[in-house]
Amino acid sequence: MTVRVVVADDQELIRAGLRTVLDARPDLSVVGEAADGVEAVAVATRTRPDVVLMDVRMPRRDGIAATRDLVAAGNPARVVMLTTFDLDEHVYAALRAGASAFLLKDTRPADLAEAVRVVARGEALLAPTVTRRLLDRYADRLPAPAPSADALAVLTAREREVLTLTARALSNAEIAARLHLSTATVKTHVSAILTKLGLRDRIQAVVLAYDTGLVRPEPPVR
Repeated sequence: MTVRVVVADDQELIRAGLRTVLDARPDLSVVGEAADGVEAVAVATRTRPDVVLMDVRMPRRDGIAATRDLVAAGNPARVVMLTTFDLDEHVYAALRAGASAFLLKDTRPADLAEAVRVVARGEALLAPTVTRRLLDRYADRLPAPAPSADALAVLTAREREVLTLTARALSNAEIAARLHLSTATVKTHVSAILTKLGLRDRIQAVVLAYDTGLVRPEPPVR
């Protein structure tokens, strides 16, 4: 099955480069381009891609706001933020807005193509330890949408345990060992958590765990 991609970046040269890299793969196809956030939302709404590669900084409407618009509209596309700086506050803001992952603009072509495939499958692109390090660094610094802890009331006690350990960067296998469950059971719990909370993926569940206070950022090691 071909993965349909929209490329949003205000620099035409970068858009052309991304299109060349992706269209060279038989299973990937760029179905639209956008030069700013407003256009990105319009193109993604019209073409309904699987993945949107979204630059963080664009005119008229930046990539973070455009991502928020797509999520609010119920667009099923997975958003991958393109950024110049690794693990900065813009990356955290993008994940909070609903992005599924981020990539540096100097990512190798083969890695870019594989990242698009991974995100299209609904899998996590960010390593859990990277996600946790990012959240520990910025979760207390940026204004939060202030979701109440009541948002987690729909979860069972076991699901809250699984969510807590997920946010602590444990893999499904590690959670299974910690809670004396099978890996399949943990996967079932994770799926239930995402469904009950209306979340797109595991990354969004981790962000919510921090934003509701279920998990608190750990102080940096000195």
